[in-house]
Amino acid sequence: MSTFIQLHILTSYPPSNLNRDDMGSPKSAIIGGTNRIRISSQSLKRAWRASDVFASSSSMGIRTKELGKNIVYPKLLQAGVDEKLALKVAMSISGVFGKNKTDKKDAKAGLVNEQIAFVSPEEISAIDELIAKVASTNEEPSSKDLQILRAKTTAADLAMFGRMLASSADNNVEASVQVAHAFTVHSVKAEDDFFTAVDDLSNEGDDAGASHLGQREFAAGLYYLYICINTTLLKENLTIDGNTQQAEEYAKRALRGLTEAAISVAPTGMQNSFASRARASYVLAEKGEQQPRSLSVAFLKAIKGDDILKSAIDSLETTRKNMNEVYGELSSSNCILNTLEPKDTINDLLTFVEGV
Repeated sequence: MSTFIQLHILTSYPPSNLNRDDMGSPKSAIIGGTNRIRISSQSLKRAWRASDVFASSSSMGIRTKELGKNIVYPKLLQAGVDEKLALKVAMSISGVFGKNKTDKKDAKAGLVNEQIAFVSPEEISAIDELIAKVASTNEEPSSKDLQILRAKTTAADLAMFGRMLASSADNNVEASVQVAHAFTVHSVKAEDDFFTAVDDLSNEGDDAGASHLGQREFAAGLYYLYICINTTLLKENLTIDGNTQQAEEYAKRALRGLTEAAISVAPTGMQNSFASRARASYVLAEKGEQQPRSLSVAFLKAIKGDDILKSAIDSLETTRKNMNEVYGELSSSNCILNTLEPKDTINDLLTFVEGV
């Protein structure tokens, strides 16, 4: 049986444009027949991975398609490998993680992959060992030498969010964390922000006034975010050479880091223009072996009224209570962080989630 941790998070963002569509507008979705503003799971995960909160708690992988160009090739040259041999070896190593690009006019094009891939710390170590071997033998690596992929890792982000390698399915990592798109619990329509930029040195005659006119869209709202974590799979992904004790410790750090990031780190979209940083106002954390479920149905009907946050919390807790009455208890234990009725603290919440 797998043990799951589920996080239900309500966060209010002031005027912002945290996650844009291809037209530069805040992403949206029709839910329950009304327009909501949306933040994609990809945007959220990127913000968490790049945050000091998450990175400082755990080992991290590298997500790139420029492994050969920016890591392997420079390291080979630094190790004293001939430039021609270094180029061949770097392309061979890069090719392990995906198909290399080709360009008849650029011999170094093959140092870049066509698709982005996660690279674990263990794989970086294997690459470093191979580079040292090439430097000492001055020979290209054999097919056995190029077996540098690892299905297990100590990298929290890779173990949580997974990876797919089309050319090496045996070394795929199944994601142990599922992140829903966050959406506003109430109906929202994006608004236009007309702005100007004034030239400090142009203030006379026909040139006086604005030197640039612009327009962008923004919106404000209270967002519901759902995260489901399979802690059993997380520990399996982090178990190397049967060392379950180490995996347990890494899992605790990863769970703590992810949870803290999810309730305190905002996507970076247009932050310099809006400073739309926020912390969660409400967090319901659940733990158990029961089949997970989102509580998004609590907001299928858009929340209305003068106190959106209180109404959203009431709707969320009522929906949870009703589901438990119909299906039986859908979690074994829980922890609630509520800024309207402070009881449990962030330390209580983090202690709860890391108790795997």
